[in-house]
Amino acid sequence: MPGHIDFFAARIWLQCHQQCRARLDYWPTDRPDSILSSEEQQSDPEKANAMTFTLDRLQPGTRYAYKVMVDDRMVDLDGPLEFRTRTLWKYRTDPPDLVVATGSCAYINEPAYDRPGRPYGDGYAIFDAIADARPDLMIWLGDNMYLREPDWGTWQGYMHRYTHLRSLPELQKLLRCTEHYAIWDDHDFGPNDADATWVHAPMARDAFALFWPNPTYGAPGVPGITTMLSDADVDLFLLDDRSFRVPAEMVTAKPTMLGQAQIDWLVQALKYSDATWKVIALGSEFLSTAAVFENYSTFPDERAQLIDRIDREGIRGVVFITGDRHFSELSKLDLPDGRWILDLTSSPLTSGPYHGDERNALRVPGTYYDQRNFALLRFAGPSDARKLTIEAHATDGSLVWSRTFDAPE
Repeated sequence: MPGHIDFFAARIWLQCHQQCRARLDYWPTDRPDSILSSEEQQSDPEKANAMTFTLDRLQPGTRYAYKVMVDDRMVDLDGPLEFRTRTLWKYRTDPPDLVVATGSCAYINEPAYDRPGRPYGDGYAIFDAIADARPDLMIWLGDNMYLREPDWGTWQGYMHRYTHLRSLPELQKLLRCTEHYAIWDDHDFGPNDADATWVHAPMARDAFALFWPNPTYGAPGVPGITTMLSDADVDLFLLDDRSFRVPAEMVTAKPTMLGQAQIDWLVQALKYSDATWKVIALGSEFLSTAAVFENYSTFPDERAQLIDRIDREGIRGVVFITGDRHFSELSKLDLPDGRWILDLTSSPLTSGPYHGDERNALRVPGTYYDQRNFALLRFAGPSDARKLTIEAHATDGSLVWSRTFDAPE
């Protein structure tokens, strides 16, 4: 699975079924005789034989192919393995088009450990539908797996749950065909609605980092999983909604979802960004006015602070992408000077849908969808006429709804 790819380096994740020696051989697709090799790694059974390789002799704007060598034998993975490094376009050309896939809440059944009754996960063909859309990258918006009661108390439990997810046959095509980035929510972190008191938070973070080769883990002054990346004229900010959370129900402590240090970092990073679009990945709905479950509206003071600071700093092109809710919708908040903030909620991928249809005063009409789905964000057009098209797609890939927005002036 390709993880973070930049101009001169790419991170590729690999997991063996058992202990192994592995390396990756790679080459520019237009020069198949120019083969380079990564360093060989010995997998560690204590880490579920999962490894991340850094391919570090790359050039910008180049497509590369690679093959997997395990114990000195090439592994046949049923199709080509390729990736493309970032294009150096600034001050040279219009920004390249970019397609970002996103979704949340991927439950993969395992009857031995699931709750009795009707299976909660279904519709695994959605992963092939996402792959067939040929996104340039995918952002997983949390609840990317579902820890069960036997899992969250031990390292071995986390390794079992991650391995169970990644071994799903229906997921393999998607894993291999594009870059993958992720944030977490409660079911990747620990028990349901887990917060900053979770005693195994360090273990959860180590397991998450082992299986998701994000650009960094933590931002300046903000430990946890917070990070960011850039592609085309889009800056993507990946937030941590668990490590600093104080539940909204607390009365002797100030409730917080992100914590002041993370909010300060985010606002400053947004202000610094010169990208046309600032996309912020968050596990919980941001704009919805329904103050239910774990929506940001249940943290009214912190939510209001973040909206106010985005407004007062004059930040443009802010698009939240959020998960958690087991339905999808698009929300839009108009700011006084004509700017706006969007919030695309994309959920669920394979978990059971929720049919609440809550009262959200900021919902864009016609965008509520309470079946399994994924979303695409398409950034396209010349520099002076960039557009963002947001699409919701059903399990089979068919289009449910689409909305287009002009780049902010």
